[in-house]
Amino acid sequence: MVTRELSTRLESAFEKFARDSGFDEQHKVGIFLRPGIFGHHKVGRAADIYAVAGAGLDVWKKCWDEAHRKAFCRLDKNSRNLILSIECRRNIGWRLYKALQNYGQWSQPRGYPIQLFGPWTRTEGPWKPISDFLLNAHRDHIHVAK
Repeated sequence: MVTRELSTRLESAFEKFARDSGFDEQHKVGIFLRPGIFGHHKVGRAADIYAVAGAGLDVWKKCWDEAHRKAFCRLDKNSRNLILSIECRRNIGWRLYKALQNYGQWSQPRGYPIQLFGPWTRTEGPWKPISDFLLNAHRDHIHVAK
């Protein structure tokens, strides 16, 4: 169970993500999440998202890293850009992370970073100087709080 505020914010971000990614009533996308339990003093303020479109966030991140590795092995800038462009379109995990980042308006408790962490935090933000500990703790899921 999550708070109404968190539920409303997630629903809005998920709907925008689905539309932006080409999903609709006939072509739905599954998102697996649970209420978050760590680091929050009020039950229901956080959610952890573990999978989207039938694959875990860790799988999406591995695909992302592999595409970037392949791209940066290419000498030709056009080949690199093509590989990265294709990965940005097909990687639903990354697309979900970016949608949550762009549409979420997550909480930022006084003295703490914005409460959006996941496998892409260090490269995509919103809090790029994430510690190794926090990054490792969120390597297989996206954590959001409101």
